[in-house]
Amino acid sequence: MTLRPALFLLFAALLAGCVSSGNVDPLKTEKGRTEARDAYIQLGLGYLRQGETGKAKVPLKKALELDPSSVDAHAALGLVFQVELEPQLADQHFRRALSIDPRDTRVRNNYGSFLFEQGRYPEALEQFRLASEDNLYSERSWVFENLGMTALKMNDREQARQYFERALRLNRRQPRSLLELALLAYERGEYVPARSYYERFSEVSEQNSRSLLLGIRLAKIFDDRDKAASLGLQLKRLYPGTPEYQQYLSEQ
Repeated sequence: MTLRPALFLLFAALLAGCVSSGNVDPLKTEKGRTEARDAYIQLGLGYLRQGETGKAKVPLKKALELDPSSVDAHAALGLVFQVELEPQLADQHFRRALSIDPRDTRVRNNYGSFLFEQGRYPEALEQFRLASEDNLYSERSWVFENLGMTALKMNDREQARQYFERALRLNRRQPRSLLELALLAYERGEYVPARSYYERFSEVSEQNSRSLLLGIRLAKIFDDRDKAASLGLQLKRLYPGTPEYQQYLSEQ
C-alpha cells in the first residue's frame, strides 16, 4: 500500500480544522493560515519521503505563500533541492531558514549535512559545531558523529576520535561511531580497544565491507583462524566487487 492516500487524508484533516461555521474564509484568520501552512508542509514532506520531489515543491510553495517566514517550509525546500542536485537553491533555502531562526538545531544539522555532501568540510564542521552546543537537542549524539565524520574528511584523526567518543557518551549503541573508533584504534596499533569497539559494533549492526575487512584483520591478529575464514567468506559472498574485498585478496 502506498502512502499517497494517507497524505491526502492528513492534508484534508488539517485543512478541515481551518473551517469554521458560517461563511468566514478560514484563510482570512491567523489560525486558519497557520493550520493550512502546516498542512501544506506536511504534505510536501510526505511527497519528499516518497521521493516525489517535483510534487513536494507544490505544497511547500503554497506554504511559503501563506507564510514567507516559515522556517519549516524553507528547510523542507532545502532538502528537496538537495535531493534534486540543485545546490545553490538548497543552500539558499537552508540559509533563509537559519536567518529566520538561528536556534533551530535540526535545520542547522541538516544544513551541515548538505555542506558535507558538497565537500564543503570547514563550513560543515562549523554548522555541526554550532548544533552541538544545543544541550537539549534530542539527536545530539548524531551531531557529534557528524563532527567526527567531517574531521576525518579534514584528516584530523585525533579530533575525529574525540567527537566519536563524545557521540558514544550520549548513545553507546551508535554503529558508525563504534566502527570508526575501531578503525582508528586499529590504525594506531591499539588492537585490544579496536576489538572491543568492533565487537560492540557487531552487536548493534549488520556487517558491511569495511567492518568485515577489519574483523578479518583483528581475527588474524588474535589468532582466531575460524573467525577470519568465516568473515572472509561473508566478504566474498556479500561484497565481491568492493575495494575491501580486493584488499582482502591481496593480504592472503
